[in-house]
Amino acid sequence: MEQLRHIGETLGGIKTLMLFQDEIQVNNRQCRLLADMLSLAFDSVATEMRAHLCFEEKHTKWKTLENPLRELNRIFKEAEAHIKLCLEPGRDWWAKAVALAGNMDCLEVHLHNLLWCLPVVLEAIEYAGEFSGCDEKEIARKKVFFRKKYDTELLDRRLFQYRFGKLFLDTEDLCKRMERAWKEDTWLLSQAIEERKQNQSKPITKQQARLADVLLGPKGKTHQATVLLNEYQVRRRLGTDSQIKEAQWYGANFAVKHVFGELDPLIQEISLLSSINHPNVLHCLYSFYEDEKKECFVLSELMKKDLMSYIKEVCSPNRRLPFPLLVAVDIMLQIARGMEYLHSRKIYHGDLNPANILIKPRSASTDGYLNVKVKGFGLSGSTNSLNTNSCIWYAPEVLSNENATADIRCTEKADVYSFAMICFELLTGKVPFEDNHLHGDKMSKNIRASERPLFPFQSPKYLTALTKKCWQQDPAQRPSFSSICRILRYIKRFLVLNPDHGQPDSLIPPIEYCDIETSILRRNLSLQRKDGYTQVMEVPFQMYAYKVMERLKMNTNNKERGTESESDGASFHGDENGLGPLLLQDDTCTLANFSVRSVPATIPEINKKKTISKKLDGKKVKQTGEKQKGKLPPQLQTVRRNLRTKSDMKQLQAALIPSGRRRSGHRSGHASDSEVH
Repeated sequence: MEQLRHIGETLGGIKTLMLFQDEIQVNNRQCRLLADMLSLAFDSVATEMRAHLCFEEKHTKWKTLENPLRELNRIFKEAEAHIKLCLEPGRDWWAKAVALAGNMDCLEVHLHNLLWCLPVVLEAIEYAGEFSGCDEKEIARKKVFFRKKYDTELLDRRLFQYRFGKLFLDTEDLCKRMERAWKEDTWLLSQAIEERKQNQSKPITKQQARLADVLLGPKGKTHQATVLLNEYQVRRRLGTDSQIKEAQWYGANFAVKHVFGELDPLIQEISLLSSINHPNVLHCLYSFYEDEKKECFVLSELMKKDLMSYIKEVCSPNRRLPFPLLVAVDIMLQIARGMEYLHSRKIYHGDLNPANILIKPRSASTDGYLNVKVKGFGLSGSTNSLNTNSCIWYAPEVLSNENATADIRCTEKADVYSFAMICFELLTGKVPFEDNHLHGDKMSKNIRASERPLFPFQSPKYLTALTKKCWQQDPAQRPSFSSICRILRYIKRFLVLNPDHGQPDSLIPPIEYCDIETSILRRNLSLQRKDGYTQVMEVPFQMYAYKVMERLKMNTNNKERGTESESDGASFHGDENGLGPLLLQDDTCTLANFSVRSVPATIPEINKKKTISKKLDGKKVKQTGEKQKGKLPPQLQTVRRNLRTKSDMKQLQAALIPSGRRRSGHRSGHASDSEVH
């Protein structure tokens, strides 16, 4: 309830800002769309909570909503900060135009995050709603209702929009607005510039006229350096590269690449860097050239530092993990989205490594979240500072060619392999193979022979499985970045629904997400455009399709285990690591999808004493007293006393069935190809 109130307060602040929406002079349409969709998202959440939850149970059965709503509130706050930036008073109009023209953060960052998080919150409401109330018949009806919601017949985007479009913000009207918003803002900016140029009562200055030509000019055009230098102030040099500097232009900070030489060799690179526009890819905003001194200035967004430097600073003192798990997965997703965009444009990196990933803290985030951009692709190559053992980032097929040309290095699957090595460092804080005593040619030989770095024992299997899939020896077995993005979005969902994922006894997903992606690809579902890039408006349907396929696979697995379950009786079962994930009988939900600690009022009490002496440190298991039964995990033991009713007892007996899945602490490590299917 408290988190919902926080969201309402944030939304109130956004609505207050939008009272002055006519004063938003740059990116007006995008800000209006963002504010409208935030309001609609809040309405969807509130409507579902009123429909399926009891207000009297807000201190007990609403616990599962806390973390998803906290994540949603974080997204609302970041969106509010973006609208404030566009509305910022007192700033010169030309300065705003220079800083924000062509910006797509509203669509590709804030709306993307909103449309990803909304299905997660709605799913948490469904779970809490299944156990809401005390009427057994009503609870049974809810289970049937939620089960029917995830029907395989709805695995069609048009049917999904017809049935759930309003709930998931995937209506035809909103999709059209998302498609138009950025184009309309570009057109409105050009109209505003033309009006200022033709305003006789308040004529613009000569410098403003040159600036107008820059803003109205085609992408990739190189302008006279005088436009830049009149308002240009160098702040400092960035990193070890003397060519890259931080500079201020019209009050906005940029990273400026300052090079000397003829313009012609630079034209192709500038054209490439200017043709792309994605918040997770570093691109050229403006370029200028000084003919006499043969100086070229290329302006791009200013970032804080590269990922390699950041991890080294954070991990070196005490060898701790560089990021919380949810933040690490978010960084992985941003890198994958940037690469998905580049690959959709047939641009392949060829040198993807942490030195070519730029980061900066999010201004509105207090949870350690970062903005991430990929750099170093195309003709510019890498500014890689990895002078030794750079082979660890290259795919085996690249290392097999000693004189690998750009055509060999720059392939889709080679980039996926390099991405896997970055994921390893994000998840462990260790450079791949840093514990290996081999270097140079010997290391290259081992990589070509299928050697891979070892994950620590406690690494989450659902993330190590994806990483191992990406570094397969056979390039054809590696997934595309579109598939990687879908899997990572669903992993983020799991982590948000399970805030205790960092605990040793935390639950794991009931189904391998790579298997779900394989099933979706086999069904040939239309999840994205033909060019391979996922549009923001396609995210809700992708999340829904994953949920449907997850439930379908769980049903299949439950049927296959039916005979074994009957022979084992009604006792609880686990594997060598303890009780596997608990699955609901009709598959309407899985406790493996939620943190059991956060739902103290959903698991009924089991009044059976257990006199079990478990095997510890190699000692023999002993039985005393009653016949040994399956032991509840600690989470359930701590919360089972909160529910006392007979109806709750019946719910548990009908809901829990055995599962052979393992917990997150089991084997991980060397990635032989046979481990990943």
